Amino acid sequence: MTALTVLVVGAGAASAAVPPTEPGSPPGANDWACKPSKAHPEPVVLAHGASANMTLNWFALSPKLKAQGHCVFALTYGVPAGTPFPINQIGGRLPMEQSAQEFGAFVDRVLKHTGARKVNIVGHSEGSLMPNYYVKFLGGKDKVNRYVALTPLWDGSQLLALPKLLDFARKLGLGPVIDGIMGPVFPSALQFLHGSEFLRKLNQDGVAVPGVTYTNVMTRYDEAVVPYTSGYMHAPNATNYVLQDLCRFNISEHILVAIDPLVHQLVANSLDPANAKPIRC
Repeated sequence: MTALTVLVVGAGAASAAVPPTEPGSPPGANDWACKPSKAHPEPVVLAHGASANMTLNWFALSPKLKAQGHCVFALTYGVPAGTPFPINQIGGRLPMEQSAQEFGAFVDRVLKHTGARKVNIVGHSEGSLMPNYYVKFLGGKDKVNRYVALTPLWDGSQLLALPKLLDFARKLGLGPVIDGIMGPVFPSALQFLHGSEFLRKLNQDGVAVPGVTYTNVMTRYDEAVVPYTSGYMHAPNATNYVLQDLCRFNISEHILVAIDPLVHQLVANSLDPANAKPIRC
């Protein structure tokens, strides 16, 4: 991540230090002088997916949220220290426990500079899953109001039957080989799989954290979250949407969800339910 430079305004007496906008911020995001309005009292923190970054994941949604009056913040997380350019633009690679700590520190910065008590989270793919570790285990439950998860995988993915294949390989004693290959390159990848230790811990005693309002947005054409129903959250404080149940001919798959106008409307409604607008296909 880019090191923060402290800006001191005025001569002699220091004023409130405001970090500069991080390079690569999506349009509308990371204005550290933004103060939440009464209409939108919680800043929105955007969490990208695996192998992505804040620039690519949120170039479409971020400016829309800003135009709607939200203070919007985004980060690229999960990049191993010392990763050279351009590989350092590929985020979400560290174990999600580590990324959750990084995410939590970013939330604290947002709260400090905006003066807000809580944030709202919008996450895509890994970004729909990882922040919940922060919410559940790292004190985030008292700092998060609304949590919108796009293509979530609360029960993991069974893509290409990988969980069964990996389990079989480990029974053959190949676990150290698998970990030796994946560990240095993309250690979070195995955590996405159904039955992973990470997911077992996250789902223990229920994945939904009381006091946080969840919205889950799924697509039947998700080629990465298999089955897409892994995104259902069965909890009284959760609402679940399948795009094709709302708009029959919607064709968004895993990646296109991030730029889909229908999804953007669902996000807007979820962040501001008092002023929710009818869904238009």
